[in-house]
Order: sequence, then structure tokens, then C-alpha cells
Amino acid sequence: MSKSKESLNPFEVAQKQIERAGTKLNLDPGMLEVLKYARRELTVHFPVKMDDGRVRVFTGYRVQYNDAIGPFKGGIRYHWKVSLDEVRALASWMTWKCAVMGIPYGGAKGGVICNPKEMSRSELERMTRRYASEISIIIGPEKDILAPDVYTDSQTMAWIMDTISMNKGFAVPGVVTGKPLVIGGSLGRDEATSRGLMYAVREAAKKVGLDLKGATVAVQGFGNVGYNFARLIHDEAGAKVVAASDSKGGIVSEKGFDPKEVFVFKEKTGTVMGFPGTRKVTNEEILEVEVDVLAPCALEGVITEANAPRIKAKIVGEGANGPTTPEADDVLFKRDVLVIPDILANGGGVTVSYFEWVQNLSEFFWTKQEVDQKLEHQMVNAFKAVWEMHDAKKVDMRQAAYIVAISKVVDAYKWRGIYP
Repeated sequence: MSKSKESLNPFEVAQKQIERAGTKLNLDPGMLEVLKYARRELTVHFPVKMDDGRVRVFTGYRVQYNDAIGPFKGGIRYHWKVSLDEVRALASWMTWKCAVMGIPYGGAKGGVICNPKEMSRSELERMTRRYASEISIIIGPEKDILAPDVYTDSQTMAWIMDTISMNKGFAVPGVVTGKPLVIGGSLGRDEATSRGLMYAVREAAKKVGLDLKGATVAVQGFGNVGYNFARLIHDEAGAKVVAASDSKGGIVSEKGFDPKEVFVFKEKTGTVMGFPGTRKVTNEEILEVEVDVLAPCALEGVITEANAPRIKAKIVGEGANGPTTPEADDVLFKRDVLVIPDILANGGGVTVSYFEWVQNLSEFFWTKQEVDQKLEHQMVNAFKAVWEMHDAKKVDMRQAAYIVAISKVVDAYKWRGIYP
């Protein structure tokens, strides 16, 4: 099964998804080649002084994939498994995500190979500031806007914003999104990805005739995206969350549980496992629990050709980036499982990031209610466009989303032309 192993390379998956949509669109081979590769890739190796006086060299990346529609946009992740291919794939997915969401951005992504769990706050700050300085030659509010991702947060963004501002000699809030409110962050940003996912699942439920009130939900990953999605779908949609997991393992209870109580328990113990009234399951098993809605909100490549036949959910809402392989997509489509692809399902984060950037540039800020209303409008319209394409072309939702997104980028190239 070497093919399946190969297909788990995230950039190969991303390129395969582009090829599939390109075939449906009868794209010119030259244009297809343009879409399959990043415009610019920067690799940096930089020294950081650790707390014990040692100097350690870190490796970081910033991949700027495509800016046909607008400036580059994308998160920064700190993880021990960060690789250039992973960052390329994430930058590609950001390109299509922005296009499908109707946002005037291109896609980018960044990462540093490190283990933030083993670093002190001061080490993380020094590493962040040096990384920001190294990539400062290609970022800026009009060029490439950074955001939080895995193991980065509003504090990381504040350090980056301050570093760029110190180098420029004046405050540059628009260089990052996901900042603390006091330095130009947007209300609603902390839960934006999750709220967008809830809106997408709600729209999908209408299409398959599922009443979300009382519907059962399993969430893989109980970080910011997974927890807030579980909370919102429980509190606002009336769904019953029956399974949840974190990096150590998961819990199941047919009776359901309040995600807020599980969050408090996790804060005290460091894991969701052992929450009263639940039984333990592995992160693999949680994907196969019998539920109406499954939300993979952890890392990529978890739903494969091997386990796709055992997925029992009616709807899969991808809170994570790239959780489903192309082979698994085919299996789920044949089994009538409705997969809301990542570039649509978790587009709420980049949408509210865009709102934050707009607010920074205009120096005028919106209420939480205004942010949520604008996000709902954007998510509903994006879902409608993808559903209509899925209906018209008789393809799965991922191919439909890619067709919608790639059509927009290709259209931009038609108008802009190929320089010179």
C-alpha cells in the first residue's frame, strides 16, 4: 500500500486536489502548472540564545503560494514536525480557502521547527522576534499578513507586530491578525474558525435533512477550534456532543456532556480523558463513533482509505486543515457521507482575520455582533456557491470547492495576464 503512504505527503495531496479540479475545468496545462507550485519559498536558519546561555539554530519557513487575487495571507505554526512540504500544502490550501470564501487574499503559510512545550516564554519570545526579523523582507500589511496557527497565539502575533513596528519606526498593526484587542485585534477572532464551522455544518444539515437539535456530534481535537465548535454547536444549535479527544486520547458518552465542563476538567488535569461518566477511546476510534456529525479538528491525514469505510457520520466538517486524503474522499462520496472540505468548513478564521485587517487599515472597529453577522453572511454565501457547483457537476464537495476557488484564481490571471 505504498500509494496510500505516499498520498499522506500533504503537498502531494494538495497538488492532487488541484489536478482533480483542473481536469473538471479542462484547464490549460500551463495554467495548471502555475497553480500547482508556490510563487515564493523562503527558508531561514537563525540563531537564538537559550536561557542557559547556549546558542541554538532554528529552521523556519515562509511559503507565499499565490497572490493573483490579493496580498498573501496565512498562519505561522510552531511544531517539531514542521516540514517544507507541509508548509507548501498549507499555503496552497490557504489560497483556495481565501478564494472560496470570497476574500481578496492569496495564500501563504509559515512555520518553525521547534518544540514550544519544552521552551520557556522568554525563549519563545526571542525565537519569534528573530524569525519575524528574518522573514521581514517579504511580509507587511500590503504584501503578506501573518496569523496564529498550531502552537502560536495572540501573544506570538503581538511579538511579531512589535518586532516589525520597531524595525519600521512606527506601529504596523496590519502585518498580523489574531492580535490582542488592545493592539488592534478584532472581537470574535478567538472563536471565528469554530463559529464558521458551526454555520457550515448547519447549512449542510439543512441539505441532508438533519435536525441539529439533539443531533450527535464527535470532535477530534479539543484545542481552540475543537472546543469552541463543540461549545457553540451544543449551546447555540442544541446538538448533543457525545465524543471528544485531545492529543492524549478521547472520551465517549452516549448521554452526551457539556463541552464547557470538559474544558474545565481538561484545564485541571491536562486531558479530557477521565471525565466523569465517560469511557476512554483512542484518537483513531473517535473517528468511527456512531454520530450524525464528525468534526476532525486536529492534524492532517487522519481520515484515510483504510478507515473511511468505518466512518459512520452523516456529515464530516473539517475543522482541521487536510484531515482527509483524496482516496478517503472517494470512499466517503460513494457512501453518501457529506464532507464539508477544510477550505470551506474552517474558512471562518481567515474571514475574521480579513475583517481584522480591514478594521486596522480603516482604524474603525466593529462590535462582536457585527463581526458574527458578517461572518455568517460570508459562510452561507460560500456554502451556497460550493453546494450549487457540487449539484451541477455531480462531484464531491471538496472538488466543488476547488472548482469554485480555482475558477476565481484563473479568472484573475486572465484579467492580469502573465508578466511580462
